[in-house]
Amino acid sequence: MYYHPPKRDHGLRFDPFKAIVAPRPIGWISSLDKEGRANLAPYSYFNAVSERPHIVMFSSAGRKDSVQNIEATGEFVCSLTTWDLRREVNLSSAILPHGESEFEATGLKTAPSRLVKPPRVADAPAALECRLIKTDPLAGLDGEWSGSTIVYGEVVGIHVDDDFIIDGRFDMAKARTIARCGYMDYAVVESLFEMIRPGKDS
Repeated sequence: MYYHPPKRDHGLRFDPFKAIVAPRPIGWISSLDKEGRANLAPYSYFNAVSERPHIVMFSSAGRKDSVQNIEATGEFVCSLTTWDLRREVNLSSAILPHGESEFEATGLKTAPSRLVKPPRVADAPAALECRLIKTDPLAGLDGEWSGSTIVYGEVVGIHVDDDFIIDGRFDMAKARTIARCGYMDYAVVESLFEMIRPGKDS
């Protein structure tokens, strides 16, 4: 089959786009509003986009609390989403009244960050402390705002639970990292395989 995305002429019950571009890491973004109230939300359009310096990005459909908080304070934290925390990840996606904390609503414990003010998820095996580089309202080819805003942040601090460091490497399979797929589907990392690129060391 072939279809033209603007026309949505695929003839299927659901657009397969998000299932094709998958699995995607989930950015579990914590931030503080100007009053110091904590917010936590998962974003499935999330990834690392630079190694030097470490830069991550996430895209928010609409100007949600996360975007407004980060623009106001310049800081956020990405906590790793895992199989053991899958219920809380899902619950934290619920729309709550402004100012009500997803940490409290989900029963998640917080842990302090070192270089930024937003807390991290205490039980997450890893977390990235970030400072805002810029926000970018995303426009399509027609020049119109898509309704989504991309947030770019530089990672200024990284927390890793030592229990997940095996032979000098972070063990994703032990952490059982989860990822967003299409529809209501998710994936979990339970096994890995290695391929060495030509001319590269492991």
